[in-house]
Amino acid sequence: MALIVLFGTFVFLLVIGTPIAFCLGVASFATILTLGLPPVVVFQRLNSGVAVFSLMAIPFFIFAGDLMVRGGIAARLVALAGSLVGHLRGGLGQVNIAASTMFGGISGSAVADASAVGGLMIPQMKARGYGVDYAVNITSVGAIIALLIPPSHNMIIYSISAGGRISIADLFTAGVLPGLLLALSLMITAYWVASRRGYPTEPFAGFGRALQLLVAAIPGLILIAIIFGGVRSGVFTATESSCIAIVYAFLVTLIIYRSMSWGDFVAATTASVRTTAMVLMIIGCAAAFGWLLAYLRVPAALVAFLQSVSDNKLVILLLINVVLLILGTFMDMSPLIIITTPIFLPVVMAYGVDPVHFGVILILNLGIGLCTPPVGAVLFVSCAIGRIPIWTAMRSIWPFYGAAFAVLMLVTYVPEISLWLPGLFH
Repeated sequence: MALIVLFGTFVFLLVIGTPIAFCLGVASFATILTLGLPPVVVFQRLNSGVAVFSLMAIPFFIFAGDLMVRGGIAARLVALAGSLVGHLRGGLGQVNIAASTMFGGISGSAVADASAVGGLMIPQMKARGYGVDYAVNITSVGAIIALLIPPSHNMIIYSISAGGRISIADLFTAGVLPGLLLALSLMITAYWVASRRGYPTEPFAGFGRALQLLVAAIPGLILIAIIFGGVRSGVFTATESSCIAIVYAFLVTLIIYRSMSWGDFVAATTASVRTTAMVLMIIGCAAAFGWLLAYLRVPAALVAFLQSVSDNKLVILLLINVVLLILGTFMDMSPLIIITTPIFLPVVMAYGVDPVHFGVILILNLGIGLCTPPVGAVLFVSCAIGRIPIWTAMRSIWPFYGAAFAVLMLVTYVPEISLWLPGLFH
């Protein structure tokens, strides 16, 4: 009965359009009452869910990303990407993906990536004769790269959801090769689609111009090295690196680029506070929901069920991927990480899957969900920038979905893609 109340209340509220944080919180409260436990348990679990020191990195990385978008760092990265890959078939599409890869290494947020890169690239692509659906699709799926390239704050959420036992530095390192592989697969797909549609290439500006743009973008690129190198080497923690990222971004945009006005600073601060409040509210309510799942022994029951279905690790991983892809179509990423990690992590570990490897699988899988309706936040942002209905984009997004799914399968069944690079540091 308690499980029926928990999931029934959650699904009902979700269907009628209730914000996800309230779906999780109200469902948890109703279940606590059903079990006869003190209602204060919900608030204790909500508080303990957000009272985690490692979570401090998330608002700081969000703020740093907002500062970089409004301070001109994103625009310089896009210009650099254009000088390097703009001459390929479907030039601006290739630029879009390359810029997402570089900016993702700074912001760590798919939504920020779609907003920054999409805001710069989609209008340009429309003006130069590219189909708006092509521009929106590339922006949406390309933004997933930011979830894998450090500093992904979703990796931090996964580590915390796993009880803090998984090294954030290892997770950051494990996402690098899958992120680059995803970028390469999307660039190949963009080239193929552009060839079929007859889209143009951009003229090559020459190595001299590329060098000029590289020099202009170096302050932004250095930030990637500071974040990744510092965390990986142990010089500072992920939380400390996020604070350094803010100070560095502020100094670069204010002193070097001189593009940060007082209005831009206020807008970046306001936007990051709003985003942080939403993320932490979801994390807190999801923590209460996740505690109830553990209390009701859902993970143990799921392990027993999957073991009764098959004892083949490959089959189990496929089933989990399918379940996550379905869940990702109607739930946002952060709560899904918090809810599903305690459920599926014990399952895959029972089959010998490394928790770092599973973290990359989970992040990439749920990242695809951000580009699928009805709750695809990244797809919503890209369509809003392109000013087209979601279903218009959906009609032609399938080649890019296929590329992302192919990478997901490679990452799932070839663990070395995720584990080789972290292994070099041990």
